[in-house]
Amino acid sequence: MYIVGKFMGVKEELGKKIKRMRINRGLTQEQLSEAVDISQRTLSGIEIGENFVTAETLDRLVKALNTTTEELFATNHLKEKEDIISEIQSDLVIISQNPEKLDVLYNVTKSLMKE
Repeated sequence: MYIVGKFMGVKEELGKKIKRMRINRGLTQEQLSEAVDISQRTLSGIEIGENFVTAETLDRLVKALNTTTEELFATNHLKEKEDIISEIQSDLVIISQNPEKLDVLYNVTKSLMKE
């Protein structure tokens, strides 16, 4: 993963994943930092890649985010929302040419909308 021409390190990738998981779970920085027993400033530093988590904080984050360490460290697939949407739109053009795949995609999207 790259940020403005430089390689994104482990701290940045992990911080980005923590932030994304926090937001997806509807938590504010204040709520998560309280649940993990760290300051909001420390959590902010973790999320932007300035600070790295201790083993103890990592364990508490895993519990507070209701996740696993494996999922938390699986950051190589992170993409920006705009990039994801662009890829989906490109894929849709191709999929629309295949009636069978289009039918499958339709069923998947309908299923996702029920959640």
